[in-house]
Amino acid sequence: MNLSPIRKIYQGVADRRQMFRMFDRHAQRPNRWEGDDSALYRGEWFELGQVGHDYMFEVLPPLWMRGDMFAMREFLTGSITSIFFNLSIDGRVRYFHGYCDLSDRASPAQMRDAIVERESRPVRSMTREERIEHIWSSTHDDYRGYADWHFPQAERGKHIVMMCAPWQGRDFKLLDQLSDAEISAKLPVHLRFLPDVIAA
Repeated sequence: MNLSPIRKIYQGVADRRQMFRMFDRHAQRPNRWEGDDSALYRGEWFELGQVGHDYMFEVLPPLWMRGDMFAMREFLTGSITSIFFNLSIDGRVRYFHGYCDLSDRASPAQMRDAIVERESRPVRSMTREERIEHIWSSTHDDYRGYADWHFPQAERGKHIVMMCAPWQGRDFKLLDQLSDAEISAKLPVHLRFLPDVIAA
């Protein structure tokens, strides 16, 4: 799956349970402790509530604080760590989490600017990639996974999700190969008919 450098991975405000799930939404990946997994996390962001934001602020003393953001002291992998933002968007303070690569000093500011730009759009909209990311983030671990030996060699390791239909039984399909109709069926009702970002 070709991911943009900075990407929204969940639509809406994540509650406490969902927030902790998304902190490591790639936990089931094969060969988890082999190699550098920074690319999986770098650039991911989502919105959370003030309670979640404040809780994370109090867990450990921040690595650093800069006005509207702070960095977690513990690193997820390599130089990737959590950055928490409290941003005023359209006159309302909102809270966000993102994974930034601190080897690039501009990374937190770039993340902040991308979030503000994305969330300042006058019309609610989603790209195809955002729809797919939301499906992956919100699907229970038992119904998602990674392509294994059942798939061609070139597809192994890619995200897969379970498809259920009376005429086909249960089967897994590559996430990035879902049709528009399949994506719509897997999204919650309130997200199914949002316009595409290009049309916004």
